Amino acid sequence: MANAQAPRPLALPEEEIASLACSLEEASPQAILGWALDRFPGRLALACSFQAEDVALIDMAAAAGKLEAVTVFYLDTGLHFPETYATCRRVAEYYGIEPVAVRPLLTLEEQARRYGPSLWQRDPDLCCRLRKVEPLQRFLAGFDAWVTGIRREQTPQRAGAAVVEADRRFGLIKVNPLARWTRSQLWDYILRRGVPYNPLHDRGYPSIGCAPCTRPVAPGEDPRAGRWAGFNKTECGLHA
Repeated sequence: MANAQAPRPLALPEEEIASLACSLEEASPQAILGWALDRFPGRLALACSFQAEDVALIDMAAAAGKLEAVTVFYLDTGLHFPETYATCRRVAEYYGIEPVAVRPLLTLEEQARRYGPSLWQRDPDLCCRLRKVEPLQRFLAGFDAWVTGIRREQTPQRAGAAVVEADRRFGLIKVNPLARWTRSQLWDYILRRGVPYNPLHDRGYPSIGCAPCTRPVAPGEDPRAGRWAGFNKTECGLHA
């Protein structure tokens, strides 16, 4: 059996990461993002699923005049809603950027031939691994740090997220500028700034993933109840 690949060394010592998490804990999202843009110019990636959190972060980088310091990318699973692809085009035009489409090794047709049709209906964990986790791992190998839209109130698994932390799974520094923000703070920023956002948010989709695995959420339901409904699953594997 082949030896497991050695963990990738982090760009900063663990002690410095812990110190940064403490010193930036009370900082604004703009300040946290600004630190990352200054610390890792050209070696920083911003994960964008064209949900509210991610477009807010793009707007913050643009407002700081530092969009050129970060690579905006999205995981193109081939299964997104038409509205999500349309939002990608709107964001690209509005901010003058070209988000990088990160795609799986297998097309949907190749995946169906190898694993059977509609894999997401039978084994969503495997589908997410093939179409999200593995492509992300390959892409992030070219960076020192990445920025995510994680907020602590989203899920119990995210409640302990630090604003700066070691992502040992991918061997990067993980920066979560919005970790402390509530949903109301996020939407206040978006509406006040006129940030282009996915119209599905106005149609009962507080959390938006692939079309086959996402449904609208009824009033009073958990915001992520519409993700992988019917399965004991709340994360695709990128942040767990």
